[in-house]
Amino acid sequence: MAHIHYREIEGRSLGFLVLLAILGAIVLAGLGAAWYMEHNGHWVTGMTNQVVWGTPHVFAVFLIVAASGALNVASIASVFGRQLYKPLSRLSGLLALTLLAGGLAVLVLDLGRPDRLIVAMTYYNFKSIFAWNIFLYIGFFVVVAVYLWMMMERRMNEHSRPMGVFAFVWRLILTTGTGSIFGFLVARSAYDTAVLAPMFIVFSFAYGLALFLLVLLAAMRWSGREFGDAVFERLRNLLGVFVAAALYFVAVYHLTNLYIAERHGIEAFILRDGGVYTKLFWLGQVIAGSILPLGILFSAKLGKSRALVAVAAVLVVLGGLVQMYVTIIGGQAYPMPLFAGKDILESSFFDGKIASYAPSLPEMLLGLSGIGIALIATALAVKVLPFLPQSLADADADPHYKAESAKAATA
Repeated sequence: MAHIHYREIEGRSLGFLVLLAILGAIVLAGLGAAWYMEHNGHWVTGMTNQVVWGTPHVFAVFLIVAASGALNVASIASVFGRQLYKPLSRLSGLLALTLLAGGLAVLVLDLGRPDRLIVAMTYYNFKSIFAWNIFLYIGFFVVVAVYLWMMMERRMNEHSRPMGVFAFVWRLILTTGTGSIFGFLVARSAYDTAVLAPMFIVFSFAYGLALFLLVLLAAMRWSGREFGDAVFERLRNLLGVFVAAALYFVAVYHLTNLYIAERHGIEAFILRDGGVYTKLFWLGQVIAGSILPLGILFSAKLGKSRALVAVAAVLVVLGGLVQMYVTIIGGQAYPMPLFAGKDILESSFFDGKIASYAPSLPEMLLGLSGIGIALIATALAVKVLPFLPQSLADADADPHYKAESAKAATA
């Protein structure tokens, strides 16, 4: 493998400026939506006392989970010594930071009183999983930033591998903490299970790699840099494995719940009787977000088309958002069993009633602004700093290219 050179993109084309304008408009719309909700109160949203986590939280959790997974590419190179992935490590670390920043920005803007966040950041209640996650999110920024610096500063390159191992462990703990937010909620039938922590880790692999592949394809194409088949095929196959693993964990989660008698109600709600949540689960998450991408990624013919692989990655991202919607909002819509085994004749606590929820426009705009923040930060970063490799041609990126070429020449 030739020595990899990194270079900033020029970023002077009309297309680049249009991209920044579109992303900037999305971010401004999200900020306007946050101001509108703050000024008028959250009654203008679809959230209620029953569904307290709405569409902004769907986007936020998705971006946080994807941020952990985006770092996976760098981890494969540093921790497992796979040289093919090394040229991608800088972009992997950058995208991990920007995705986390976008997710946390949505959460902060949705708080209603974001200034009170300083209380949670200075007075920790370590009996709360939320306090642990604040610590993990702040630490992730620091750890990944140092990891990036060691990769980009030649004098510190020798320390990048141990730092990469540390970052790898930290991101696994971070995603475990995010999944545990739901797994520790024993009052909700859809949550309250230990499998959510490892399931969120596998989700992060799929969502993060799908976003990474889309950003890499766009960046290399728009900057006119060569992107060889060796790296592309490896990323495509890896994405297929991660999507299959995510689908497997979804099946395990539901099969486990079906085995437990007290969970039959929530399973019937999600899988059969939940209306929009059932349709989103089967059509959005399982078919569009898993089966169709797997059909493209593992097809000998379709998988060779980069456009179709990009479509598969988009479907994985959309399926991930649907997964978070069904998990977060569908899990709240199903009533809590406050008086298990009792027939509720009358109550002011909505016992036994399915909560209604419809996302409002401000919620959608705020959620989309998180993606806008992540992408605009990534676009500006690759313009001013050398995050992108100058070439990903097989001769430059594939460590086995020369050996295979020589073998083919003598055959």
